[in-house]
Amino acid sequence: MAPDHVAYGLRAQYGLFVTPDTVVAWERGRAAPGDQELTALAGVLWCSPAELIAAASSLREHRMARGLAAEDLARMVGVAAHAYQRMEDEGSWRGTERQTAALADVLGLGPRALITATGGDERLAELLRDAATTRWQAYVKPAVKMVPLPKRILESALQRLHTEYHARMAATSSWGASGATGDEGRAYLDGITGHFWTAVGS
Repeated sequence: MAPDHVAYGLRAQYGLFVTPDTVVAWERGRAAPGDQELTALAGVLWCSPAELIAAASSLREHRMARGLAAEDLARMVGVAAHAYQRMEDEGSWRGTERQTAALADVLGLGPRALITATGGDERLAELLRDAATTRWQAYVKPAVKMVPLPKRILESALQRLHTEYHARMAATSSWGASGATGDEGRAYLDGITGHFWTAVGS
């Protein structure tokens, strides 16, 4: 279907006045349809909203991919609808441990997808950098609270990050080292979350 056909379908079938230029912007990723527009677009294209989302990463995208209204998801996880909507809009989840577990269950999110969808990537990276550069044992408890994985797996991953980081620093800190000293360590810290997910086998 050409963009003008899609725009016509949205107007005729759903009463949405969307221009062909807007449809093109959606296709090229320069703009994103709202909830109502995404649902209508899926109807016009005879597919599910999930098929229009290449790789869901935000709470909103995961919710839309499951075909859930914000109010319904909020009820299912035990959060007030207005509070859930605010968290979704801000991209920062502040639910309890029980609500977070329910959210992961309802949306079918594994640990890595859950951290990303709830806006925890930077917080996790900061924790992991601290664990790698200082005493990793002190970060086990915070990691257990943040990442829904068994404690023994997190302990092993944090110890591995610590060991790998310090091995890189030791390898570049000889007496005759040039200005490149520490570059490997800094590069390792820059990719710390990737190293962590590899370490936990996710």
